[in-house]
Amino acid sequence: MQRRTLLVMFAFLIVCPAVQAQFAGTGTTTMSVSVGPEAALQVTTSTTTLAAVGSIFNNYTGVTNLTYKIRSTTSTGTGTITAKVTTDFSPVGGPSVATPPSGGDALNYTCTVSAPGTACTGTVTSSTTASTSVATFGAGAHSALAGNTASASWTLTNDPVYASGAYTATVTYTISST
Repeated sequence: MQRRTLLVMFAFLIVCPAVQAQFAGTGTTTMSVSVGPEAALQVTTSTTTLAAVGSIFNNYTGVTNLTYKIRSTTSTGTGTITAKVTTDFSPVGGPSVATPPSGGDALNYTCTVSAPGTACTGTVTSSTTASTSVATFGAGAHSALAGNTASASWTLTNDPVYASGAYTATVTYTISST
């Protein structure tokens, strides 16, 4: 009984050449790709130094430079770059974003963003609890292959109540695209 089954299967393969692979001098394939929204960010200023320039007790200023890549959905896409102070200034005794030692103390920034981004509006006060806007993107936004530029120009109140010393904080930038 087993022999007959093998013979029938072998005979079927010989009689039905469509089941066998066809070889030729050339061949083709159809390529398919689904391109979706994507975003990436590089903080090109690894340490932003804030310095008071000019007169005594001028505010501290500095600039953080960014390079971004983005592609948003053609008809309904959006995107953002945000900033959040994820580690407040330390050690204690100096500036603080979450609990400033004086009422008018603040760490603020303004934005510069190359197209297709739109920079934040006016002066933005940074936060340790919420992400704040650096840039927004609309539908069909796409950057150059090498990326596009953005920056945050920082201003920190120079309050005489700060104890002298070196203080550091961490700002985390996030980019997204739909």
